[in-house]
Amino acid sequence: MIPPGFIQDLLSRVDIVEVVGRHVELKKAGINHKGLCPFHGEKSPSFIVSPTRQTYHCFGCGVHGNAVGFLMEHSGLGFVEAVQDLAQQTGMQVPEDERSSEERERAAQQKQRQATLTEVLLRASDHYRAQLKKTPRAIDYLKKRGLTGQIAAQFALGYAPEGWRSLASAFPSYDDPLLTESGMVITQGDEGEEQKRYDRFRDRIMFPIRNVQGETIGFGGRVLDKGEPKYLNSPETPVFSKGRELYGLYEGRQGLRQRGYALVVEGYMDVVALAQHGFNNAVATLGTACTAEHVLKLFRFTESVIFSFDGDAAGRRAAGRALEAALPHATDVRSVKFLFLPTEHDPDSYVRDLGADAFENCISEAIPLSRQLMEVAGEGCDLSSAEGRARMLATARPLWQTLPQGLLKRQLLGDLARRAQLPDQELMGLWQVGGAAAQEQAHDDGREHPPEEAHNAQSSEPRPFKKKEWKKDWKPSGNWKRRGEPEDETIGTPRSAPNVPADHALRMLLLNSAWWERLSPEDHHLLHELPGIHGELINWLDRYLLNHGSSPWSVLEAALAEDGLLERAKRLLGGLHSEDESEFEGLQNLLKKLWIAQLETETTRIAASNPQGEEFERYKRLLAQIRTLKAPSSTPT
Repeated sequence: MIPPGFIQDLLSRVDIVEVVGRHVELKKAGINHKGLCPFHGEKSPSFIVSPTRQTYHCFGCGVHGNAVGFLMEHSGLGFVEAVQDLAQQTGMQVPEDERSSEERERAAQQKQRQATLTEVLLRASDHYRAQLKKTPRAIDYLKKRGLTGQIAAQFALGYAPEGWRSLASAFPSYDDPLLTESGMVITQGDEGEEQKRYDRFRDRIMFPIRNVQGETIGFGGRVLDKGEPKYLNSPETPVFSKGRELYGLYEGRQGLRQRGYALVVEGYMDVVALAQHGFNNAVATLGTACTAEHVLKLFRFTESVIFSFDGDAAGRRAAGRALEAALPHATDVRSVKFLFLPTEHDPDSYVRDLGADAFENCISEAIPLSRQLMEVAGEGCDLSSAEGRARMLATARPLWQTLPQGLLKRQLLGDLARRAQLPDQELMGLWQVGGAAAQEQAHDDGREHPPEEAHNAQSSEPRPFKKKEWKKDWKPSGNWKRRGEPEDETIGTPRSAPNVPADHALRMLLLNSAWWERLSPEDHHLLHELPGIHGELINWLDRYLLNHGSSPWSVLEAALAEDGLLERAKRLLGGLHSEDESEFEGLQNLLKKLWIAQLETETTRIAASNPQGEEFERYKRLLAQIRTLKAPSSTPT
């Protein structure tokens, strides 16, 4: 990775006014420069570039960052490419990262392979767009769906002709194995004359799927007339994973900022039709159920997500899967809602038939996650009977348990208890969370506790409080008076809790933000799920890095201050100094401790439920993971 010190030196040499001024018309406004924001439509300038702080900030959409972040956001460059671009402008040489030559070579080969595949897919996209322009039948279909040429161009819509080998005219060699690897051509049979090759997509409207950087990574194709399947998607490839990507996210980045929430729908045409009617913040899953990775990716852009589903049985089932995916990430500062349309409508038909205002009203009436959980739990249950209420609780319990610790989880417990006609404390005892609640209070700041204390916190039987009884005639014994020692100057001052692994890990990442990309997806997930302010700051850091790339502490400090988080971060972590010399290995060791703590908590919970069958096997696997992590030579999961 590029050393943070080099980034800081680079940012000190470039002039952000000059960098931004190449793309935005800026005018002097006092000590700053002002212009129209390039990231959202506006008529009066609210985009400020500060030469003293070397940052930009839009008071309209909230986007902010440094020169590297601007190039990434505006030009779609990756972090390394943006750094290299700026370094070239200043005559600086980007240093090599700390990985071994073999690791760098493998990474370079993988990157080149992915770049080659995205070039193939972009060429196919250009071919399909050209075919659309000269196919009246396809153009008429899009016009009947209410789409304009402008919106078709924005989403790069195209058309795959009816022929079996249409792509042969777009590529020098139809036998190129990259066409098969990219999913554009299907190959059957062994190599040789008997091998058959033909286009995957034929006679379909083509929807290019682009990643956050704007690279074409796959396609969705819809039939023009009747036919099966109605939608056909690219297969999994080295650059395309259905469980991670969202259609329309690249096109909707500006809309997410403007509207303040993400609208998740089920179909490509829903996304495009909604954008046509002003809802430019819609995204769609790619023919699969909504996954936890989808939800986590959306929360990097916004704190509010609304799922929109058809009102039929299939839509209800899809909503159930989305609920399960969203629950682990539903912290107290996030909003998740569910919108159900009439059974005869999907978002596309609804907004075309009834208009944007009617759809806006539906959004305002979306059901919050808490109520959706209650409805899913109570579905088919007769709550007037004890049996029905017991069944409702049995359904609700696994859903409720996946919620992160916090006020939302506590309030839902009370709601479920009242609905089941049980006292809150009784339900808490039944679900064995009396100790968990105490543990949450003790561990909310991520601090470690002795094993005995942790064990007692997990116990379903709360320890009785014994009041200390003082004897009337008590007198101090021994020579307890001071013997002339100097007065302790810390007496009477507020006590601060010692730093713990979560504190240290967060501090190291803020001071060395480039390390975030070196962590595994599992480590990212672990850090995102930290309770309280730790998780909130990690989520903030992830969103910042996604939009702006790694930055020195001085830049992050300014961004935290703008978002009102700086004082909370400093209270939690103490003094932060950019001259920190901690090593990446130290961060890995801290993550190992966090993994061990999480796994031990989970094994304690499972052990208390007398596990059998698969649950017992899982318990054994977790114990094995803990032993591996505690071994001297182990590395973080």
